[in-house]
Amino acid sequence: MALKITVIGTGYLGATHAAAMAEMGFEVLGLDVVPEKVELLASGRVPMFEPGLEELLRKHVAGIEGSTGRLRFTTSWEEVGAFGDVHFVCVNTPQKHGEYGCDMSYVDAAFASLAAVARAGSLAVGKSTVPVGSAERLAGVLPEGVGLAWNPEFLREGFAVQDTLRPDRIVVGVQGEDGGRAEKVLREVYAVPVAEGSPFVVTDFPTAELVKTAANSFLATKISFINAMAEICEAAGGDVAKLAEAIGHDERIGNKFLRAGVGFGGGCLPKDIRAFMARAGELGVDQALTFLREIDSINMRRRGQMVEMAREALGGDSFLGRRVAVLGATFKPDSDDVRDSPALNVAGQIHLQGGQVTVYDPKGMENARKVFPTLGYADSALEAVRDADVVLHLTEWREFRELDPAELAAAAASPVVLDGRNALDAERWRAAGWTYRAMGRPRA
Repeated sequence: MALKITVIGTGYLGATHAAAMAEMGFEVLGLDVVPEKVELLASGRVPMFEPGLEELLRKHVAGIEGSTGRLRFTTSWEEVGAFGDVHFVCVNTPQKHGEYGCDMSYVDAAFASLAAVARAGSLAVGKSTVPVGSAERLAGVLPEGVGLAWNPEFLREGFAVQDTLRPDRIVVGVQGEDGGRAEKVLREVYAVPVAEGSPFVVTDFPTAELVKTAANSFLATKISFINAMAEICEAAGGDVAKLAEAIGHDERIGNKFLRAGVGFGGGCLPKDIRAFMARAGELGVDQALTFLREIDSINMRRRGQMVEMAREALGGDSFLGRRVAVLGATFKPDSDDVRDSPALNVAGQIHLQGGQVTVYDPKGMENARKVFPTLGYADSALEAVRDADVVLHLTEWREFRELDPAELAAAAASPVVLDGRNALDAERWRAAGWTYRAMGRPRA
């Protein structure tokens, strides 16, 4: 008999995982405690922008004409308990207010509710990013006969559907007498991607929990490393883009995550490395991760450096009364996520210093308005740039790379562009009359 799967928490991770499980052929029931979200998903719509996700949902959500009907949504824990053989817990683990540590309240609440309804013989699977040691504690919450495995997610916003259907690795943490059964069940769940070549890595609870935070810490380190080199290049007159190209040819280093710019943001990297540091302190090994404090510091410093570059471009004086166009609001392209966005942070800093800031983003406008309602917003890049004294390119959307710089130059009060992502074609913009300046490339 085919396994029936539930997905608890239908945010970015959960909605994607539920749709992907249905695509793999399983009957899936998604649960959320927010009725409005359940209603939206049940109609085949998603509360966030993620390429391909809405199309995948509509392919499987019950009640939509032509769908397989394999995917449903509910607010009922009792329905989840009666339905599911495998329960994936995909709830959020945000940073605690005023602390570095991880807020486990949503995970704890989900496991407590699941424990009250899960059938004996079923398997709970944690996918949320949690502090190491959480799985062993949560195993004690579940009743006898309900197993636990930890299966961290590695989704990249903008590529979440692809990363779920064709993951570059599947990590499964199992432990205790029931570990063999849990592994067997998850091999059945992931049979399709494993058959297509995805590695299936089996480990214990602590290692599985550490994989996600270790991976994110490494990526954050690589990004902040090249941004530190950009600071050196600014002082020494070097070109960080050429530096990155040269060291990227070394196969031990590679060229990914070596584009210097205004730094990283989003709902994962910043809070994950901070939670990792906090947990290391609790374990008495805080010195092992002191380097992450500097990684975080370098990253946050980039935002202030972009503000100062903008000030210099305006003659080094006050922003008061000066018009600043900001291209980008989301923390990365192909997403509507503005959490901890460097672009919005820079826009907000300039606005607070008296600048008249106008923002445009292809997908993040609604979310940006919620975070910074006092900023100006335009319906297009051209409208954002109109009468601007300086233009800041802060999110590397393809739409921005394909803009006509001549058309924008005619609209701007002063054709000065600061490339905070080192992604625009400098020669093309200069040929159209722009003064072009990029981070870490003072002479380029």
